[in-house]
Amino acid sequence: MSLQGKKIFITGGSRGIGLAIALRAAADGARIAIAAKTSDPHPKLPGTIFTAAEEIRSTGGEALPIQCDIRDEEQIAKAVAETAEKFGGLDILINNASAINLTPTLATPAKRFDLMFDVNVRGTFLTSQACIPLLKESAKQGNNPHILTLSPPLSMKSKWFKNHVAYTMAKYGMSMCVLGMSEEFKRDGIAVNALWPRTAIDTAALQMIPGIDTAACRKPEILADAAYAILNRPSAQTTGNFFVDDEVLAEEGITDLDRYAVVSGTKDFLLDFFLD
Repeated sequence: MSLQGKKIFITGGSRGIGLAIALRAAADGARIAIAAKTSDPHPKLPGTIFTAAEEIRSTGGEALPIQCDIRDEEQIAKAVAETAEKFGGLDILINNASAINLTPTLATPAKRFDLMFDVNVRGTFLTSQACIPLLKESAKQGNNPHILTLSPPLSMKSKWFKNHVAYTMAKYGMSMCVLGMSEEFKRDGIAVNALWPRTAIDTAALQMIPGIDTAACRKPEILADAAYAILNRPSAQTTGNFFVDDEVLAEEGITDLDRYAVVSGTKDFLLDFFLD
């Protein structure tokens, strides 16, 4: 397996899961565009598009940092065009950018609702829309094009809605893009899949949520390794799936997951949402 020379566009990849996926691909010599808002250091969250680019280069990849707000249609179009011009096309899109606000209905202001829908649903849809013509060309060239979205399997059980209706709706909007586009673009040879973690993942953003014990989490690298495995699978035979990280790794023969634990030896992990 290798992603050497693959042309990759990642949204929200300045830190956390997106950056981990980028670094795993960079180790093979992939060419990676990091499209995210953070060009200046955040007072509470580490990492910018420029520090991410430095890490990608030091790991062995080529990096293109692009400041881009995926709520803005023109910025998306410009970022994708810049990537295609720099790299000579595009093979992989990672829809990683996401907004989270775990509040019940009466405690969710309109601006938070709009933010989650603009980033999660609108951003995923419009970024995919902008990249698909390039991915069609990638398929014609036999370059195994993929769209991988960080979103959960769809479940209509009310327990996943009752505590944070707006957030669940926004994440499921991302998953509905996967469901629809996987079938729509199957004939074009573009794989469209989702990936979701079994457990909570220790990221700087998660650490900002009160009451989260990150010692009971796994590291972002588990998703990076799962994504790597998926992106190396044949696009024509690997589409329309809602993958879970540990299941992907088990299919690859990796069952000892202790290396991914924040605290080695942990058995009782904090489980993520949406998995029945």
